[in-house]
Amino acid sequence: MTPLASTSHALPHQALRGKTAFITGAGSGLGLALAEALSAAGADIVAADIAAHKLELTCDRVHAMGTRVLPVALDVAEPASARRAIAQALDMLGRLDILVNNAGTDVTRPIDELSEHDWLRVIGTNLNGPFLLAKYVSAHMRGAGGGHIINIASTASKRAWPNAAAYHASKWGLLGLSHALHAELRPHGIRVTAVIAGGMRTPFLLERFPDLDPAALQDPAAVANAIRSVLLLPEDTVVAELTVLPVQETSWP
Repeated sequence: MTPLASTSHALPHQALRGKTAFITGAGSGLGLALAEALSAAGADIVAADIAAHKLELTCDRVHAMGTRVLPVALDVAEPASARRAIAQALDMLGRLDILVNNAGTDVTRPIDELSEHDWLRVIGTNLNGPFLLAKYVSAHMRGAGGGHIINIASTASKRAWPNAAAYHASKWGLLGLSHALHAELRPHGIRVTAVIAGGMRTPFLLERFPDLDPAALQDPAAVANAIRSVLLLPEDTVVAELTVLPVQETSWP
């Protein structure tokens, strides 16, 4: 896998051309779909994932769109790792215009079986990670005159069901963090959007819940395209919260 590469047949007239998007959890599911959708719009991509081997496919897909891609092994919950990843991206690509906090994990167990380690891992990935990356990226974006932070929440940030205490706590917290950042960063030209994503046909759901009907879930590409549309709005407009649901799936409402 080439650390940094580009092709010479970049598509013309692309709305995100000249911009760079940093996407966590980019090795599969929604992260992979976002890398494809944003690179199709002309953006260079920093593809970050804790499982670096998964980024081979992402890099291939971005290369096919004609934009640059930088694969980064990243544990979003580790502050030093997050700082290094942002510094590496800026050093290699020169700018960061978009951050998508997409990496997520879950441990589906009742609270009496949920270990302290599992609780901390879920909160670390789903809530601490977005805080760390938003902190480091927004410092750059302030100096650059603005940017856009996308936080991938869930219908789990709006309601609750049994055996998912850590996941709900992290996603409710992420939604609150996102709205707080929206209020704090908008005077600096930094737009912040929380995305309430309903069930998607991704490994995150299908590998853990084999009884789910894939037909009732949505293609992650549909969510990625909705996010791209938010990124393409005029710079004086922000969607603070976006809900994207499959028609047949009923987790919300």
